[in-house]
Amino acid sequence: MATWRRRDRGTRGSGALRSFYRVLSQHFGPQHWWPGDTTFEILVGAILTQNTAWTNVEKAIANLKQAGALRVRAMGALAEGELAELIRPSGYYNQKAQKLKAFLDYLQRRHGGSLRRMFRVPTQQLRQELLAIHGIGEETADSILLYGGNHPIFVVDAYTRRILERHQMIPAPASYQQIQEVFHRQVAPSAPVYNEFHALLVQTGKQHCLKSEPRCAGCPLEGFPHRV
Repeated sequence: MATWRRRDRGTRGSGALRSFYRVLSQHFGPQHWWPGDTTFEILVGAILTQNTAWTNVEKAIANLKQAGALRVRAMGALAEGELAELIRPSGYYNQKAQKLKAFLDYLQRRHGGSLRRMFRVPTQQLRQELLAIHGIGEETADSILLYGGNHPIFVVDAYTRRILERHQMIPAPASYQQIQEVFHRQVAPSAPVYNEFHALLVQTGKQHCLKSEPRCAGCPLEGFPHRV
């Protein structure tokens, strides 16, 4: 389990977040997320997973691997239509092909096609560069930073929002930035902790904290104050 370090002893709710992390870690064990054989595969997956289930992303990734197109230069050499056909299982494949091409164009122009060079850019500067790319929003940018580049930034998704709202740890509605700041204030910057904590919240959301019919019985967070 990644080591949790408390950052702000005076911040309300910090104890609850630490307890969440400990309980979820004990219940689910290590998550080994984000799956991917290479950094580029992780980045591609972060874009393809928009508005679809991960099982669909896996099919698209398999197509790219079979075509030998899961490398920066190889994907860059594909026509946009060819790329769209390969990633068809991920849904919204034409739009996602545009997004992948936009990222590749940025990578080439700004960093000479080098992911290593890109990830040497300071976190907040690189975040702003990523957000300026067509089709990359906050969750995708932060997934690229955390899971692809090991930058210490917390990824907020629908599961995170739902769980924290139901346990009355954030106001509803809260912005992406407000939710992210809850973690950044209360946890010392640590990519391994942010990585594992987010993955644990996703697992909790998938198994228990469902959108319409939450399964509170048996949830590792069942004993914490909450509302449905």
